[in-house]
Amino acid sequence: MMVMGEINIPEGTKVEVVGNTIVTSGALGRNKRVFNANLVSAAVSGDKLVISAIGGKKLEKKAQTTEVSIVKEVQNDIRGVNKYYEINMKAVFAHFPLSMEVKNGYIYINNIFGERVPRKAKIVGDTKAEVKGQNLLLKGTSLDDVTQSAANIRKACKAKNKDIRIFQDGIYYAEE
Repeated sequence: MMVMGEINIPEGTKVEVVGNTIVTSGALGRNKRVFNANLVSAAVSGDKLVISAIGGKKLEKKAQTTEVSIVKEVQNDIRGVNKYYEINMKAVFAHFPLSMEVKNGYIYINNIFGERVPRKAKIVGDTKAEVKGQNLLLKGTSLDDVTQSAANIRKACKAKNKDIRIFQDGIYYAEE
């Protein structure tokens, strides 16, 4: 059984298939998505990207699930190169005033829990980070990179060897 996924390519967006990589380019940048060529085939026809599952009896189910995943990921990439993915975060503290700064692909979190050594979180890929007071804005074209950068920041703020019911300082997701 062969299942096919079709993705419409919007105006101003360019999609190319190079080997086992789908390259998506738009006004804000470009994303690359690598796929398993043994399970899925991809081709551009007109203004559509056609992704179809390949596989015999043993790999049929895996090929179909891979196809569905690749279709959704490429749709996210197309949306990202036309409109940034953004995550708003806010620094919250009760005990020690913490501050943030962006340097060399890392976010340094100073004075969290009164620690003298700053904690650092890696900014993944081409994600841009902007610090304004206690607010932090992460934005980028790749949903995977932006959300992983936010997760790295949350992980870096984790209270180590402290009662988390009392020490709730950190950088949290905020809706603004």
